[in-house]
Amino acid sequence: MKNKVLILGKGYIGSRLQEEFQCEISDRKIYSYKEAQEEIDKYQPEILINCIGFTGKNNVDDCELDKDKTISANVFVPIILGELALRNNIRLVHIGTGCIYHYDYSKDIPIDEAKEPDFFELFYSRTKIYSDKALLFLAKKYPVLITRIRVPLDNRPHPRNLLTKLIKYRKAIDLPNSVTYIPDFIKALTHLIKIKASGIYNVVNKDPLVYSRLLEVYKKYVSDFKYEIIDFRKLNSVRTNLILSTKKLESSGFNVRNIDGVLEECVKGYIGTVPEGDCP
Repeated sequence: MKNKVLILGKGYIGSRLQEEFQCEISDRKIYSYKEAQEEIDKYQPEILINCIGFTGKNNVDDCELDKDKTISANVFVPIILGELALRNNIRLVHIGTGCIYHYDYSKDIPIDEAKEPDFFELFYSRTKIYSDKALLFLAKKYPVLITRIRVPLDNRPHPRNLLTKLIKYRKAIDLPNSVTYIPDFIKALTHLIKIKASGIYNVVNKDPLVYSRLLEVYKKYVSDFKYEIIDFRKLNSVRTNLILSTKKLESSGFNVRNIDGVLEECVKGYIGTVPEGDCP
């Protein structure tokens, strides 16, 4: 990437982007505008990518247990960085989430970027809605890009990777969901930055994924792997299950791959990075 990029947040997504872009990355905790400005002064970026966020130590339920950390990382920091980008005349890219909607599989169509978020049952989702709305106001006039990803799927092991989670728990719900294949997300983000896109973009793969399809591909390579399909209603946890539209991303000129078309590539890459004998 030709522009000078600074990534804030050295977690899963931030580290993956830094590896691809070969840019500066900072894991400094941001608690004030002054601290954020110091990072800008230090690195002098043209583009700031915000990967700071809190999804809980184990899962989003943990956000209820640490509300201060959640609201600070998911709301205060994005707003600080929005103001920072405006004052320093730099482009802001915010990595958001699509887990902010209710969805009725019997009647709803894939959710586009224009629909108002309406999932307030989770504190995590509420904080993501707050930051989305604030940054969207800025994006109407300033260069602010908000990418919404969902259920990250990657071709390498990581605790946040959907495949890693499914292999660990050996259970899969029976609902189709929009999924973001991380190698494709990186390409889509590169494209959106290149065309100087602003506003909100859903960045997921085309068509939803039924998780058992992914696990069946995994079983081709790990034949003794066993799992069970469970009714999502038996989980007794509040979660979003939904399908996002990819039409806006496609209309920008990016080729959005079908999720079924990446499963073989994903699993083969994943298994190739796991030491022999470590696959369940």
